[in-house]
This record gives sequence, C-alpha cells and structure tokens, in this order.
Amino acid sequence: MTARSEAIAADSVPPLLEERLTWVRERIDGGSALVVCLDFDGTLAPIVDDPAEATPTEANRRIVAALSDHPAISTAVVSGRALSDVRERIDGPSIYAGNHGLELARNGSLAVHPIARKRARLIETVCETLETALESVPNARVENKGVTATVHVRSVPAAARPIVAERTHTVVDRIGGDDLEISSGKRILEIEPAIPWGKGNAVELIVADAPPDAVPIYVGDDVTDESAFRAVEPDGIGVRVGDDAPSAASSRVEGPDDVAAFLEWLGTAGVERLDSAAGRPVDIVDSSRER
Repeated sequence: MTARSEAIAADSVPPLLEERLTWVRERIDGGSALVVCLDFDGTLAPIVDDPAEATPTEANRRIVAALSDHPAISTAVVSGRALSDVRERIDGPSIYAGNHGLELARNGSLAVHPIARKRARLIETVCETLETALESVPNARVENKGVTATVHVRSVPAAARPIVAERTHTVVDRIGGDDLEISSGKRILEIEPAIPWGKGNAVELIVADAPPDAVPIYVGDDVTDESAFRAVEPDGIGVRVGDDAPSAASSRVEGPDDVAAFLEWLGTAGVERLDSAAGRPVDIVDSSRER
C-alpha cells in the first residue's frame, strides 16, 4: 500500500473550521511564517464534469495571488494534475507539485521521481490500450499525464462504471504488472507507478525548505490528500474540503467558497499572529470580511 492509498478508517470526522478557529489561532501563534499548500480541483476550483473546464473561483484566484506576494507566506499548489496543466490554471504560487507529488517545481528547478520517469512508457502503453478497450463506453475518457494517467468516469452512465473499472484493472494488470497500480478518487481511477510516494511526501519536502518554526497548512478534498494532511498534522493545520467523511485533517469546510474565506482570514487575522517582523501584514484583503 502506498502513501497515497493509506486507509483512513481509523480517522474521525473533522469538525467545521469555524468551530476550530481558537485552535487554529493557537497553532499559528509564535510561528515565523506560513506554508500554505493547496489542492486544486474541488479546493480552489469547483468539481466540473469536464476536467478541462476547471477554473479557480475568482475569489480564490485573487487571494492566492495576494498570499503569494506576502513575505511571510509561502504558497504551493499540490495537484493530481500534470504539473504543466495545473501551472496554467492558477498563477502566483512559487511552488507547484503535479501528478500527486511525482513532479515538483521549486527553487527554479523541476524534479521528477526517477522511477516514475522510467515507467512513463508503461503509462503511455496502458493509455493507448485503454483508449481502445473503453471506446464503446459512453463518455469514458483516458488522460495521459506523463508519469501517471487518469480514467475519468464522472460523465459515464452509472451502470457502465463497473465495466470501466473492470477493463481498466485488466489492462493495468496485464501491461503494468507489479510496476503500476490503481487508486480511486472522486469519479476517477488513477493509474500510477507502484512506489511509496504521494502528496504527503511532496508536502514534507516543501515544508523542509521553510524555517523550523513555520506553520504548515494543507487544504484538500480527496482521498489522495490524506497523506498530505498527515504530513502537516498535528503540529500544522489540515483542512478537508467537502462532506463529513472521516479524515486525517483536523477541520473541514464545505467548498471552494469557504476555502477562499479561510485564505482571506489567513491573510489578515491569521498572519497578524505570526511572531516575526517578516510577518507584518500587508493590506491584501478587505479586513471587514475577516471571520
């Protein structure tokens, strides 16, 4: 089992963030900086039927750009999308992690997990085979993301989804053997190299570049974000976006609009609590909207 597919059965349902603001303030108090890591789909951008049409809400676009300009805040987007894809969809962050952390752009350089790079040809062969195997299934779509792939079933009729899953597993087992594996997300099947690496590993690398007393924060909405929550909890702040499913995050919000409100709070009341000259706030949001 990889870091990305860890079971979460032992986790509890996190309370709403508004019920945890005192605890969040205590986590930030005394820190010198914030390291704000954000998922994209379902977090900054609403989930849509066609992933190619996903865009961040205007409020999230604005506040992410503003936070990225603050001297005491480091921002990163950590996505299941290919790095080149997510980079085109949201501007501002100095750090981008794509393909669930297998690609990491930071400090002016791009690193790709070496084993994932070697297995890219297997991913390509699987995608080509699946295009044919799933051709008869309405609205099934195969996306080759270079070092991983995604089979999208959101628009597939419910009765046909088990067929997609069965054919996908058959093709991956036959071509990838022990070198590839499949994990599930929200109406997707993820095909990836079978290596112990996920979003949590990328977040750990990102946080390691920050000062020791920086406060790590991760906001995400899917099963693939659970390893990232574990990377920042319990010393940092994990915020799950969505329903009341069990999670390793310590709090939750309901959707991207609530994410924007939380990020605005971080840019005003939150950053004011940092114990650092570099943490002096700048006027990046309307203070009347603080919560």
